[in-house]
Amino acid sequence: MEKRQEEKLKELQILEQNLQNIIIQKQTYLLEMTDINNALEELSKQKDDVYKIVGSLMVKTKKEEVEKELRQKKEITEIRIKNLDKQEQIFNEKSLKMREELMDEFRSMKK
Repeated sequence: MEKRQEEKLKELQILEQNLQNIIIQKQTYLLEMTDINNALEELSKQKDDVYKIVGSLMVKTKKEEVEKELRQKKEITEIRIKNLDKQEQIFNEKSLKMREELMDEFRSMKK
């Protein structure tokens, strides 16, 4: 294997590691989004003030305040997921292109 191919292979490995990290981050935010949606659903069923955990305390809070906080958190999480989607797509495309280049080079070496 030529040095140039070894470098491309290392670059491909780094790209795929980065892609894997992005996927893990995205899964974490998707789980967070599920939690937020569940909390908003439960909150909609409440008529009065609710309790929220702050540090190691449970504090009585106005329902509207908690709902506002959750909606802001949801909006931020949605933006993060969209950004990670874009990054995932870019890394996927780069990775596929690099694989194709390497495969073409390996095929030409066999000839």
